[in-house]
Amino acid sequence: MSPLEPFGARLRRVMDERGPLCVGIDPHASLLSEWGLNDDVAGLERFSRTVVAAVADRVAVMKPQSAFFERFGSRGVAVLERVVREAREAGTLVVMDAKRGDIGSTMAGYAEAFLSKDAPLFSDALTVSPYLGYGSLSPAVSLARESGAGLFVLALTSNPEGAEVQHAVRGDGRTVGATMLAHLAAENTGEEPLGSFGAVVGATVGDLSSYDLDINGPLLAPGVGAQGATAADLPSVFGAAVRNVVPNVSRGVLRHGPDAGALRAAAERFAGEIRDVVAGG
Repeated sequence: MSPLEPFGARLRRVMDERGPLCVGIDPHASLLSEWGLNDDVAGLERFSRTVVAAVADRVAVMKPQSAFFERFGSRGVAVLERVVREAREAGTLVVMDAKRGDIGSTMAGYAEAFLSKDAPLFSDALTVSPYLGYGSLSPAVSLARESGAGLFVLALTSNPEGAEVQHAVRGDGRTVGATMLAHLAAENTGEEPLGSFGAVVGATVGDLSSYDLDINGPLLAPGVGAQGATAADLPSVFGAAVRNVVPNVSRGVLRHGPDAGALRAAAERFAGEIRDVVAGG
């Protein structure tokens, strides 16, 4: 099967058409309960496919959290396969939030599971962890290039525990997070209109003025909505790179279910707010 157009080019186009919103699909037990669903495979499927049916034809990106499907074993993974397929068929790009990171043939296996065009879980991009060394990601980088997919590398996450690694200063004076951003900028050199190798940078992480976020690639930004960040915060956090930010909203949209109309309205409200802010930036 021939490769897709590069992820960065496809992402830039759909962001320009629909706005840059990413809606997370996080079917954890408390949300299933809020929807009046059982914490079982049937509840998982109804929740996830309802979200896809409500918003996949109008947002740029959807981001299923693999863990919430994997916890149900093979039947949960089968639901995830359907969710990915249906979301992509509706024209949204799917970022699989699996945060895989390993070395050698094991990393290659993870890459094949999510980035090989013939894989049942093939996604447009995959979140990965570089903390066995950025070079450990090379099997995923190579396969993403080959298949037209992308990666989002954990760089400056907003969880408090992340700082002890990501803000640690290396012998060359750069922080670990800055080093990851520099690697990604190198991957994206010369790519137009946008590179395919992005960073995960939390919208709630605080002052990023000392970091060069101009990596010529997308910045996946969790934290908008229930975690406290707003669309209005994005320019001050991301500066000139705000045009390449893909803000992720999960609970802020998902809590409006199970009514499909309410889910759609919430997604459209967030998308409109973010589009206005980015256009103003």
